[in-house]
Amino acid sequence: MTPEVFKRDIQPGIPGKPGVYKYYDGEGDLLYVGKAKDLRKRVSSYFRSRYESNRIRLLVRKIERVDFTIVESEADALLLENSLVKEFQPRYNIQLKDDKSFPFIKIVKERFPRIYMTRRLDKDGSEYLGPYTSVKRTRAILQFIRTLYPIRTCNLALSEKNIESGKFKVCLEYHLGNCKGPCEGLQNEESYAESIAQIKHILKGNFAPVKRILRDRMAEASEKLEFEQAEEYRSRLEAIEKYQARSTIVSRRIDNVDAFSIAEADDVAFVGFVHVKNGTVTQTRTVEVARKLDESKEELLSYAVARIRAEAQSGASEILLPFRIDTSGMGVGIAVPQKGDKRKLVELAYRNALHLKSERMQMKEARQKRSDRVVVLEALQNDIRTKELPVHIECFDNSNIQGSDPVASVVVFRNGKPAKSDYRHFHIRTVEGPDDFASMREVVFRRYRRLLDEDEPLPQVVLIDGGKGQLNAAVEALDQLGIRDRVTLISIAKRLEEIYYPDDPLPLYIDKRSPGLKLLQQLRDEAHRFAITFHRNRRSAGSLQSSLLDIPGIGEKSQEELLRKFKSVKKIKEASFREVVAVIGQRRARLLFRHLDREDEEEQESAESAESAESAESAESAED
Repeated sequence: MTPEVFKRDIQPGIPGKPGVYKYYDGEGDLLYVGKAKDLRKRVSSYFRSRYESNRIRLLVRKIERVDFTIVESEADALLLENSLVKEFQPRYNIQLKDDKSFPFIKIVKERFPRIYMTRRLDKDGSEYLGPYTSVKRTRAILQFIRTLYPIRTCNLALSEKNIESGKFKVCLEYHLGNCKGPCEGLQNEESYAESIAQIKHILKGNFAPVKRILRDRMAEASEKLEFEQAEEYRSRLEAIEKYQARSTIVSRRIDNVDAFSIAEADDVAFVGFVHVKNGTVTQTRTVEVARKLDESKEELLSYAVARIRAEAQSGASEILLPFRIDTSGMGVGIAVPQKGDKRKLVELAYRNALHLKSERMQMKEARQKRSDRVVVLEALQNDIRTKELPVHIECFDNSNIQGSDPVASVVVFRNGKPAKSDYRHFHIRTVEGPDDFASMREVVFRRYRRLLDEDEPLPQVVLIDGGKGQLNAAVEALDQLGIRDRVTLISIAKRLEEIYYPDDPLPLYIDKRSPGLKLLQQLRDEAHRFAITFHRNRRSAGSLQSSLLDIPGIGEKSQEELLRKFKSVKKIKEASFREVVAVIGQRRARLLFRHLDREDEEEQESAESAESAESAESAESAED
């Protein structure tokens, strides 16, 4: 697959969200797994004209399919990437192929359990919480927990017999306050177990019980006037509120399950699938299911579950669903989780289904719009009898009042839509007086002389706003450039919406209901609006600037000072009375404001100035 094919066929469907992308070759073998904060930007970076290494060049040549999975955050993408690389060992992955694992926090199954960080997951009955994406963060969490709850760090065998026999003595950790001395029986097993339970709540993100205890202790300390202790509890409470729970992409407690969810549209549904094996996400997929009759969402999901599980050859012992469906014949149990890690897997499947739905709906809407525009362009092609589909049309219009400030405009439509970045204004340079024909000849010549010089494509249709006179002037310009036979030139007259052709004395009347005529009218109206707006702005600016000299008391020097200060006539009109006074004085400012019909504003600002001066004078009198 070439970079050009990729950009056209695949890239628009990839979201700008965090996730994992997978590259497959023509035989369906997984080539590479990668993570990204922005999937669209990351994947598109592979497909460019130059590559930094031969390895990437070879990889890109083999790619025939791109799959992706959306996740909640970049950290989740890192975890999922690690799981997939270790499961499938793709040929082009290097960094995550070793045996190094992400860190977990282990709560050892023993009397007075220890808690520490580990990368090994042993089947010894202990509880593992995680994984975490950062060793530094994991250690910080452990330190935070040990600050809240003094627990032992030693590996002594604290059996009931050993403690009762006095086999152990407290160590330095006890004297530092980091341990309560269970080795000498100074802390009983029940109290220690309560601390462990609170630690589990924190690590699992269940903060409510812990926060309630801290609030109670803070209130108790305040009643006893132990304010330093109360402040410590408050600080711990704030720290817990800022603490973020572990990632939810991988859970060691979940093994060999399939999670499904569904997002419905008009006549289709989108089903997301996530498979978890040995606590890690190993497969994700999203499919589109067409609604043939009036099937319910339960029927659609039931059909999709059976089909996806068969194609994926899934041997999962449990299916997680957003609602109950008929699973008879599948030989597997189902669950509809309401909370916890299993519910989050169903939500993950739903997010991927929802993305595919959004993507397909946008594509459908875009196709419909393109289809509608093609219908309009085909109608226009049939109406005005052009050889090519008129995907590029330009329309010209002039604007002047009795020859003053003559201007012109050209508007451009591409694929039946305005291409406003291609609109252009023209100041008439060679014509004196009110001569619309000569003005049209000039702007048409200048427009296409420039396109030819810059080797830009010419439009299929050139539309002139006007009758035979303006059309003949445009013909002369195109003849002078030698491109008359390369474009279809027509004009539209407003009175009866007649369409004129060069060398044809009789106009063409298009059916008033034709979408082709409506497009021509839209072009004509847009060109007129664009030209008249430009002409109005130029005329108002010029009239104000010239009229400044006509105001008694404002001469050339005052005009120069105003323009030097405000840079333009527009900014002079927008300036406040005080700003103008600072440049030309109060008397001239009043003359200017009256000329601009801004007397009310002048009086208001003068009153405010007088009031301010009076207040200042009163203050000075009071000081005296």
